[in-house]
Amino acid sequence: MIMIMKRCIMLSAICAAALLAAPWTTAQVATPPRGNPASAPADKRVLIISVDGLRPDLALRAETPTLHGLLKHGSFSFWARTTAVSVTLPSHTSMLTGVVPGKHGIEWNDDLPLKKPIYPRWPTLFEVAHKAGLTTAMIVGKSKFGALAKPGTLDWTEVPYEQTTDDFVGDHAVAVIHDHKPQVLFVHFPDVDAAGHKFGWSSPEQMKAIEGADAQIRRVLEALDQEHLRDRTLIIVTSDHGGAGRNHGADDARSRHIPWIAVGPGVHECLDLTIFPRLTINTEDTFATACRFLGIPLADDIDGKPVTQITEPIHAVGRYE
Repeated sequence: MIMIMKRCIMLSAICAAALLAAPWTTAQVATPPRGNPASAPADKRVLIISVDGLRPDLALRAETPTLHGLLKHGSFSFWARTTAVSVTLPSHTSMLTGVVPGKHGIEWNDDLPLKKPIYPRWPTLFEVAHKAGLTTAMIVGKSKFGALAKPGTLDWTEVPYEQTTDDFVGDHAVAVIHDHKPQVLFVHFPDVDAAGHKFGWSSPEQMKAIEGADAQIRRVLEALDQEHLRDRTLIIVTSDHGGAGRNHGADDARSRHIPWIAVGPGVHECLDLTIFPRLTINTEDTFATACRFLGIPLADDIDGKPVTQITEPIHAVGRYE
């Protein structure tokens, strides 16, 4: 416990020093239009990584050098929120459509034995990216994600027939980066959730699973580095829900709070987004933030909003307001 406290104190000190030293401009600037990124490279790419069942405090407590490294180089909040139902399929669909479950229509959490698949009523990130001429890929660890694999929206996909492991997902994610270099890539790691249901949230077994997921995230990021794609990619690491005991669900803060970490070109380093007291990050904001970076216009009736604070000059967005 003492070592954990020391590490957290050291990380806070590093972040505070970086914030004080950063050359923030004091000029007031207008908020960029929705869908028009403030700063992004010509070849824009997005990688969204979801660690299923990752409760924010456990991500910090575990030996997670990759996640801790991302905190130093990105903007983050450990008070982001998932959907009110706080379960896997509806929450991930909201993450990838920018709307609440009542709008996208995926309100179940199991594989349905249907002859004809039911897809979201709202366009996914893969669909809008495809229409914008971008290549897309989805590598996931649970079969229920077939509900997001609408034909014609994904160039490469790996959806298992039954739940698989983080190692399986990591292997396929690394391969698709090396072989195809998709411009929009979603990667889902299932083991943390599986360990929570079997052994309990915060159990030693789940903490080990979190450390395993961290190692797989490192592999994915290393693949980006090897393909020289890291400097043009917005990376968002998040989750679909937390948990307590051996389950998770609605109306429980331990289930609803999720981590949200953004790293990439133009993103402020070591910025704890709770410095903006009026900012609440919801899982729907992941879709909106990805679209803004890619330059994809957002529909007026989506629920998500771009988290513009990750790139805008600090004083321009009102740090303490």
